Amino acid sequence: MNSTKVWYVTGASQGLGLTLVKKLLDNGHRVAATSRNAQTLKQAVGLIDTDRFLPLAVDLSNPDCIEESIRETLKAFGQIDVLVNNAGYGMAGTVEEIEGQKIRDIFNVNVLAAIDVTKAVLPVMRGQGSGYVINIGSVAGFVGAPGWSVYSATKAAIAAFSEVLALDVEEFGIKVTVVEPSGFRTGFLTTGSLAFTESHIEGYQAVKNAQQRYLAADGKQPGDPEKASEIIMNLTDLTEPPLHLYLGEDAYKRASEKLGTMTAELEKWKEVTIAADFES
Repeated sequence: MNSTKVWYVTGASQGLGLTLVKKLLDNGHRVAATSRNAQTLKQAVGLIDTDRFLPLAVDLSNPDCIEESIRETLKAFGQIDVLVNNAGYGMAGTVEEIEGQKIRDIFNVNVLAAIDVTKAVLPVMRGQGSGYVINIGSVAGFVGAPGWSVYSATKAAIAAFSEVLALDVEEFGIKVTVVEPSGFRTGFLTTGSLAFTESHIEGYQAVKNAQQRYLAADGKQPGDPEKASEIIMNLTDLTEPPLHLYLGEDAYKRASEKLGTMTAELEKWKEVTIAADFES
């Protein structure tokens, strides 16, 4: 059994976040979990144990609200060992047809909120001399698919943020992992988790075909959120956890193919690449 820890999990009322919170509580951990509505979160988790479970209503667009939730967590549990930045949603559609404000909105939730929560938690972890930040990204942040340009951009940002954050906080004993799943049965393709803009512009056939395939796959994804939650929970017991962790066979295949393609392209254009430097 895992040594018990204090977890702070965002976006915990549905999907992978909810499955993870239940798994953590079943294994004796203490969990502060956030959602826009604390009552909805309580009902979803189905366990009201104030000794180990702290449901928090948090507006992740409000840094003051985030800071207050951290203070409440420390008051209840005295420490924060693991932060899981899970809050987020999907967005499908062509960049031409997605409204500008909707693009800003998804960056606010998927990227800026994760950065704000991390900023609020880092002083706690630095003071402890230990901690672990787990950011939930997506294989889409590394290998895109037609119609997912904006969503993929948010997850690529999370991956880059995680990589540099790991370098910055290593001296404080803080670890970082970005978890990058492929398709999991978490309700991601439902209206509650996906902003969908149907393409009406003539052409964009690859996007339209991909949208039909993805929507038809809802509830049939190969990824098991229970297994994913178990893996995420067990990461915290590793002395040297991975910086990038892809989850799902599809994620492995897509990432492997992309790495091969990138390596081939890098070598093909090597002479042009190095020709940009001053002469020695």
